Amino acid sequence: MRLTSEQRLDDGVLESEFTLGEIPGTLWTPGSAAPVPLVLMAHNNGLPRKDPRLVARARHTAAAGYAVATIDAAGCGDRPRSAADERIRAELRRAVQAGEPVDEILESLVGPLVERAVPEWRTALDALLALPGIGGPVGYSGWAALGIRLAVAEPRIAAAGFFAGGYVPHAQREEARQVTVPLLFLLQWDDEGNPRQRALDLFDAFGSERKTLHANLGGHVGTPWFEVEDGCRFYDRHLR
Repeated sequence: MRLTSEQRLDDGVLESEFTLGEIPGTLWTPGSAAPVPLVLMAHNNGLPRKDPRLVARARHTAAAGYAVATIDAAGCGDRPRSAADERIRAELRRAVQAGEPVDEILESLVGPLVERAVPEWRTALDALLALPGIGGPVGYSGWAALGIRLAVAEPRIAAAGFFAGGYVPHAQREEARQVTVPLLFLLQWDDEGNPRQRALDLFDAFGSERKTLHANLGGHVGTPWFEVEDGCRFYDRHLR
């Protein structure tokens, strides 16, 4: 891991940019000098780590006493896209504009994206836990498809918060039964691009004995800010 820049923000959080091989990432840490738990934070379907909504969630969570880290998935954010990725994304845009079914296209896009992303997140986790000031345990927040796969593959994940919005491939829907960590699942009741019943079926499939569903009225990007605050209380219960 190589640190490329850092700055102290006005809320006291230290924002550090880093690279891990070819993988760019960002780490936010609180002002506390004591070792703190770590929350891995990812955006649905690999949106950039610098997306303002993710940054706002990360900063709030760090100010609450957590180290928060995110990386760009392959072909997303600051990372180059392959010609195959560009073709699939162009086909997805065309189908959405034409009002055609997109599940098959999303399956071919998101499934490989998850498979490539999980080993990189595990490598990043190794490097992050080796840093002074980060002591674990580890939580996860965000992209459900990645989070399901990571929670199954990575025993260091102790609690997870998933956003119901975003396509979850068939493989991860099956794997949901193997997710047993405490779980907080956020659903936007009127999400225009993600069928409500599919999200409810996914919640029902999770194997966790301690799982909570929060549903709010509104569209895909309308998750209320108080859910970020509730998310911190969820991590307080299970990571401290």
